[in-house]
Amino acid sequence: MSVVNATGTISLARGAPSLDIIDVDGLRDAAARAFENDPGGATAYGTSVGYLPLRRLIADWHGVEESQVLVTNGSMQADAFLFDELALPGSHVVIERPSYDRTILALRRRGANLHAVALESDGIDVDALESRLAAGTRPAFAHIIPNFHNPAGYTLSLEKRRRLLELAHRYDFTIFEDDPYIALRFRGEALPTIFSLDEGAGRVVYASSFSKTVCPGIRVGYLVGPAELIATIAKRATSTYISPGMVSEAITYEFCTSGALERSSARVRDALAERCERLASGLSEALPETRFTAPDGGYFLWLELGQGIDSTKLVAAAAAHGVAIVDGDDFVIDGSSGAVRLSFAPVTPAEIDAAVARLAGAVAALAAS
Repeated sequence: MSVVNATGTISLARGAPSLDIIDVDGLRDAAARAFENDPGGATAYGTSVGYLPLRRLIADWHGVEESQVLVTNGSMQADAFLFDELALPGSHVVIERPSYDRTILALRRRGANLHAVALESDGIDVDALESRLAAGTRPAFAHIIPNFHNPAGYTLSLEKRRRLLELAHRYDFTIFEDDPYIALRFRGEALPTIFSLDEGAGRVVYASSFSKTVCPGIRVGYLVGPAELIATIAKRATSTYISPGMVSEAITYEFCTSGALERSSARVRDALAERCERLASGLSEALPETRFTAPDGGYFLWLELGQGIDSTKLVAAAAAHGVAIVDGDDFVIDGSSGAVRLSFAPVTPAEIDAAVARLAGAVAALAAS
């Protein structure tokens, strides 16, 4: 399934898997079972906490009570509900630099004061964060993308997970662990979530999504956190939409319990591993003056451009050469990243080769001008 559009452009911009690695047959079967096994539950309004069998399943996965889980219309809806509770106007919020662009926009819209802490190849710079906290910064929460970061592709080390949790306890702030890519590890050992390391102490709120493992169009995400907070957010959800989409959630439940989720995730991981390797090797050969850390999972690679290459100009030059990329400036609050985000998820290996060649041509054209 090609992602070359009608204009001949190859897109490394979208954070979504190509159709050829989505288990369409498994989804069709799951949909049939959802309507056969629970037509009443799948077609009803339901309640704001989500489809109850799926809620129970997620609670079991995380070793918590059902009262600690809220299933939502995608993880961005989960984020929005949590931000409405914690990111009050004038509140202080720690984010990573870079961070997901829609998170930055959502927090700014709510009037939060953002404190961007540098992201290193093994996760947020906890020394820099500790210095800010010691100097008097008192965040309501820290937004952390621990696995295969969007946009950077980096993973938070186990040592930093523990140190971050210790800081949260010492300085009395919440960690919002935004973790939609956790199941997409294709290299290395899996790490425990910060939520699990907290051992029920209530310092962490966890969010994840099925959009990356089932399919983007399923739009099912969830929150796990202290029961009192989840109950408060459930009231907000009731007034927002009565309930999330029961059909999507019933299909997701059947997809998960049939074993299709494990099979689909393995298929996606294998494809992503091949595509990531192809992109990394191509960039190393064609653009040796750039720098990057090849991710161990997920969709994204953060390409640092080096001196003399403007990211915004490169995005325009790349478009003129027939490849779509995303400006790294979109992911920093100061608008000066010196990088671009590349997604290897929506493209075939052959398309990656062509995209890298076009990107190299764009860089050469910028240098010549």
